[in-house]
Amino acid sequence: MESLVEATSGAVGSLVSTTILYPLDTCKTKYQAENRAHNYQKYRKISDVLWEAISTGRVLSLYQGLGTKNFQSFISSFIYFYGYSFFKRLYLKKSGSNSIGTKANLILAAASGACTVIVTQPLDTASSKMQTSAFGKSKGLWKTLSENTWSEAFDGLGISLLLTANPSIQYTVFDQLKQRLLKEKMSKNRDDVSFRAALSAFSAFLLGAISKCIATCVTYPAIRCKVMIQSAESDEEDEAQTNSRKTILGALRAIWKKEGAFGFVKGLQAQILKTVLSSALLLMIKEKITKTTWVLMIALKKFMFITSTRLKNS
Repeated sequence: MESLVEATSGAVGSLVSTTILYPLDTCKTKYQAENRAHNYQKYRKISDVLWEAISTGRVLSLYQGLGTKNFQSFISSFIYFYGYSFFKRLYLKKSGSNSIGTKANLILAAASGACTVIVTQPLDTASSKMQTSAFGKSKGLWKTLSENTWSEAFDGLGISLLLTANPSIQYTVFDQLKQRLLKEKMSKNRDDVSFRAALSAFSAFLLGAISKCIATCVTYPAIRCKVMIQSAESDEEDEAQTNSRKTILGALRAIWKKEGAFGFVKGLQAQILKTVLSSALLLMIKEKITKTTWVLMIALKKFMFITSTRLKNS
């Protein structure tokens, strides 16, 4: 029940934050996917993507792939939070301890992330292709998937598995900061028996922002490579160029050759802005609706029990 509550509240939080920030995500992804020499870049800054959509009358195209992204985001968050909660309770049960150390937390978060990536990679690849397609030329989910082979649907799986370190770092930092903050609250109200420590919406937002910012800075070069690997084919690319950037080494070489060392941090500010806001919103919403979700789950469980009892008696 606890794992299900964590998974449901996390998935709902992810769905809301993804929808709110999707235009920013599209601009960021198209900006990151471009790999040209500095003098020939179409997008000099992330706002150029937005102005292109406005000037061509394709503002609604900023939402291309939203359904796929939401579907992928919901499933990813549900699997991740369910797995993370399940592995955490299993670890505490097997170890007999009352808390989880930093190293164990990182391992559990990475295991949950790996399970999530393997299941949702085709949706992630399709979503990236739809976002990086030219405005107005994005294809639907089924057509995007059916045009590619299964191996192409799993483009970037290796680097996605590597990037499980990102949420691992994020949620470990968040949990550690959360525990310290709650301990301080408990110590200040130790005389109040009825007091139950909980994060405020602002505290959850702030801790979520800090933890995601740290994780993003550490893993950004891999994030840039992943976007390039999964992006749609450019009209200006030949087959050899497309195939060369479909591997981690190929993407690294392409960035170094055309953009130099600074290419590995191109779009970092946009990535931090989007991911920090997204994760902070996700964790804030999750913290706020967990209690409501718990009550609904208990009510549903009681309803199902009463219904099954009546059916047996009849």
